Amino acid sequence: MPDMRLIVAGAGGRMGRTLVKAISETPGVVLAGATEGEGSPLIGQDSGMLAGMPPNRVLVTSDVRALTMAADAILDFTVPAATVKLSALAAETHLAHIIGTTGMSGADDALVAEAAKKTAIVKSGNMSLGVNLLAVLTRKVAQALDEEFDIEIVEMHHNKKVDAPSGTALLFGEAAAQGRKVDLKTHSEHGRDGHTGARKVGSIGFASLRGGTVAGDHSVIFAGVDERIELTHKATDRMIFARGALKAAKWAHGRPPGLYSMLDVLGLKD
Repeated sequence: MPDMRLIVAGAGGRMGRTLVKAISETPGVVLAGATEGEGSPLIGQDSGMLAGMPPNRVLVTSDVRALTMAADAILDFTVPAATVKLSALAAETHLAHIIGTTGMSGADDALVAEAAKKTAIVKSGNMSLGVNLLAVLTRKVAQALDEEFDIEIVEMHHNKKVDAPSGTALLFGEAAAQGRKVDLKTHSEHGRDGHTGARKVGSIGFASLRGGTVAGDHSVIFAGVDERIELTHKATDRMIFARGALKAAKWAHGRPPGLYSMLDVLGLKD
């Protein structure tokens, strides 16, 4: 079987560079293109060198459409506006679209879901095996414990991250809400400050920390009377997310159109 041909969107970013490196180390996949937005100073640069490797002769371009003729999937850890455009292009060209972009709005998600009617899209706030296993555990624990246990989600990331809470924190929040059979949007609390009053029974709280070069630390805390359960995941290298994205791309190759998650990819969905 020929190697799967992958386009890395946002190839000059932290995750983009990690993806380029991961592809070079993974059998069965090959880098078919590397992109950045129009006007980026990285246009024309060698994507291998940007990733800290020897030159790979795949130059960064802003013309994604031209690359789609010789590709099977797009790996996308960019920004919401770019992801929405890429999902439409993936639907038009029938490429699989692997989305790790966070901070997307409900309107953005609706446009991605529409694109998924025409191609396979895997979208997840986190691509790592450990995080998705922890999400399953979070749902099960939330289901087992009643509202006497308060749920708090604490996350920390590097000081360049622009969205909060993180996509992973929201992934855990959704898992907890599913376990409790409630709507996360109406049961979440963010950014407490000042005289907030007592904690609302049944709410799911989020706290976001930023600093240094932290790749991603997350804890889901179930705090009851005289006892506390903590589920924690710590990422020390972005490569775990890149490996998950490559696994998702291989899984999505040849799948029917649809909006999938990493739980589908990992066989963890009920």
